[in-house]
Amino acid sequence: MATPQDPRAAFTLGVCYYPEHWPRDRWPGYARRMRELGLTYVRIAEFAWSRMEPRHGEWDWGWLDDAIETLAAENLKVVLCTPTATPPAWLIRAHPEILPVDAEGRTRNFGSRKHYDHASPVYRAHSSRITEAIAARYGEHPAVVGWQTDNEFGCHSTTRSYGPASRDAFRVWLAERYGTTEALNEAWGNAFWSQEYGDFSEIDPPNLTVTDPNPSHVLDFARFASDTVATFQEEQVAILRRLSPGRWVTHNFMMHFGEFDHYRAAECLDFATWDSYPLGQVERFATSEVEKLRWARTGQPDLISFNHDLYRGLFAGGNRGFWVMEQGAGQVNWAPSNPLPARGAVALWTAQARAHGADVVSYFRWRAATVAQELMHSGLLRHDETLDRGGEEVAALEIVGLPNEPVRAPVALLHDYESLWAYDEQPHSAGADYWGQLMLFYSVLRALGVDVDVRHPEHDITGYRLVVAPALQLVGEERAHRLTELARTTPLVVGPRTAYRTPTGRVHEDGQPGPLRGLLGLSMRNFDGLRPGLTVRVGAHEVVTWAESYALRGGEATHTYDNGPLVGEPAVVRHGAATTIGAWSPTLITEVFTGLLAEAGVPTTPLLDGVRVARRGGMETWLNFNETPVTLPDGSTLGPVSFEQQRT
Repeated sequence: MATPQDPRAAFTLGVCYYPEHWPRDRWPGYARRMRELGLTYVRIAEFAWSRMEPRHGEWDWGWLDDAIETLAAENLKVVLCTPTATPPAWLIRAHPEILPVDAEGRTRNFGSRKHYDHASPVYRAHSSRITEAIAARYGEHPAVVGWQTDNEFGCHSTTRSYGPASRDAFRVWLAERYGTTEALNEAWGNAFWSQEYGDFSEIDPPNLTVTDPNPSHVLDFARFASDTVATFQEEQVAILRRLSPGRWVTHNFMMHFGEFDHYRAAECLDFATWDSYPLGQVERFATSEVEKLRWARTGQPDLISFNHDLYRGLFAGGNRGFWVMEQGAGQVNWAPSNPLPARGAVALWTAQARAHGADVVSYFRWRAATVAQELMHSGLLRHDETLDRGGEEVAALEIVGLPNEPVRAPVALLHDYESLWAYDEQPHSAGADYWGQLMLFYSVLRALGVDVDVRHPEHDITGYRLVVAPALQLVGEERAHRLTELARTTPLVVGPRTAYRTPTGRVHEDGQPGPLRGLLGLSMRNFDGLRPGLTVRVGAHEVVTWAESYALRGGEATHTYDNGPLVGEPAVVRHGAATTIGAWSPTLITEVFTGLLAEAGVPTTPLLDGVRVARRGGMETWLNFNETPVTLPDGSTLGPVSFEQQRT
């Protein structure tokens, strides 16, 4: 495996650059200014297929040759991309069957990007062909140090296509998974509503049904689409490995994106990168208008840091380092509202990324586009080539060159995409969703000043002082055995709906939590999907969105409900090393975690809202996302929208 840097020794910066957008006489000056700004890496060509191959079989490499040589002349390192995110017009006109079909049955046309079905055999052949061509030409170029596959898999809801290519491939996938329709019918519970199939050719994707489709059908279609993304990527990576030996390969994933299994898709990569746009992320994922206003100019700190922690630990073997391939350097153009960041925000985001384990932060983009869909998106340079506010903050950074030491977190938070798909298909409460429940637990840990690794439940999760599983909805015998064995040596905390379903999406017929009943010492009695504004209480704690109660099967109730239909019934149960929290309540979770972390020997420091701390190697980084100064626990003052590093 190649490493993120060769050698991976010091924190550095990069930029996303589009030489094809600018006259060639500007290229040398741009490269010189990049170097003078302290940048090391330059990512290019992810959307440039039509310039490489303007007509089928006609290649124009001259411009890309010159662009790479111009960057190399300034000792800049090139991250080259496969351009498959934007198949050109001539290919679509020749093969319209490549185009994806949305859940409403509408063909999504040429004219933007990501306009292809990952399952299309025609497109797979062309993807391999262009990857082979670019890798053969530049695979051993001394300035090319690594590759990015495609761009942001699944962006714009393109993971799942409902057209003929995916339909036919889905039927094959199901036949390989189940062998017979009898087995599939049993797994999906198709006796319900007479949904039984006699042949795999009768099965379509789960869209355009009169009412909700079968959730097990939806779950398997999500699995199929996720596997298709992974195999699409694996085809490209195999070509790059063969023709570009010694170079690393990565992909730029997105923030809180759940349409495919990132753990599966990353298996063939050397390390992960992700694209961080904190203000756009607030618009998409903040839970209320109050929260959106609160973080409109700085970003919500935990929404950002969760993704750092996820991509740092995406691989079964643990931390391989990660990059932020696209770090917003100003306002974006694609959110419902696009405020200008507060002064200091770009530097703060960069320091946060490094503190959470990033080896490189690469900014999007070099110069603000003067044409087409992204002309209102910021860059390090303004349209007129002057340095923008974000560029000024990058120029003043003093953290470049710091050692890329490992992050060693005492707590693991378990996360899996299949539980996400099952949860969100049937949320049962208007305010409930998988990310919301996961972030509820994650944010409490971060607010207590605790470093967290995000891990998959099938990865090696030994060696932590506490393991937290906020939302593992799908649990079969194998996963239950792993968790039970883990709890012999490590305290375990689980959240609502744990083990509610089997791996095929059916409910455990002996009740919840199915095979975890012995470990957790309980069985679920009832759950209460609370509409917005409807609450219940557990002692001093208000519960919103979701509450569930338990019958004790050896466990001890540590907290019970004070009112509502679950009054007097357990809300939190302790059984040996396992603790179950059944209510959405930040203050209740904080109380429970404070006690468990103390028992586990994990120090906690309750933090002010908007203040966070992260530890990497021998350095502690304090971050203030507030637009006013704050007082830190040691009595020192941290200015607005700023960071401070301390040796530990």
